[in-house]
Amino acid sequence: MNKIYVVGIGAGSYEGMTIGAVNVLNKADVIVGYTVYCDLLRPHFPEKEFLATPMMREVERCRIALEKASEGLVTAMVCSGDAGIYGMASPILEMAEEYNVEVEVIAGVTAAASGAAVLGSPLSCDFAVISLSDLLTPMEKIEERLEGAAQGGLCIVLYNPSSKKRSDYLKHACEIVLKHRSGDTVCGIVRNIGREGEEMKLMTLSELADWQADMFTTVFIGNSATKEVNGRMVTPRGYRYER
Repeated sequence: MNKIYVVGIGAGSYEGMTIGAVNVLNKADVIVGYTVYCDLLRPHFPEKEFLATPMMREVERCRIALEKASEGLVTAMVCSGDAGIYGMASPILEMAEEYNVEVEVIAGVTAAASGAAVLGSPLSCDFAVISLSDLLTPMEKIEERLEGAAQGGLCIVLYNPSSKKRSDYLKHACEIVLKHRSGDTVCGIVRNIGREGEEMKLMTLSELADWQADMFTTVFIGNSATKEVNGRMVTPRGYRYER
């Protein structure tokens, strides 16, 4: 049976990709993905055929990839981060039966993990990952999830925190969390994870509510135990240290 690989490429840097992802991309005949991700990969795989589509053309992109795979070409559909976390693994798996194509998902490093490493160790205990994009999820559902995570004392990672059309969504999310935890709660942001211009910043939850993020920013909200340690964001694991 013909096969398609759905590959998480992490933040897009060669060093941040898994060995499994690199191996698949090296053997692929064609690489299909969002324009930005294809542009990130071209310098590392210059001999490959790339087929790119802009944002909001996800279904079309899946069909292009599945058609190439059904023709017998070794095809890789690439996604940033992990293909199964806000990625293209789900639609490819749902659509693959139409094309009689086998699907293999190649794990990648999602922004919650790569961004946490930049900040220090903010996710040492239980945490929730929530996207603030209401393109596919109603805002009412996003608010319920924020409320539940905040009430449960979870550290929270926010994907897609803001855009030109959603400039106040991060502030609204912080207002929900502030109902359940202190304004002094340690938070952090990482922008352009693993790419040129990477930056990180620690701040309080109150300060975060007024921070202007963008779609390249990943937001980390600590729990009641999270603290700043030498400029890093740390949620203690709970070990007892002998001195």
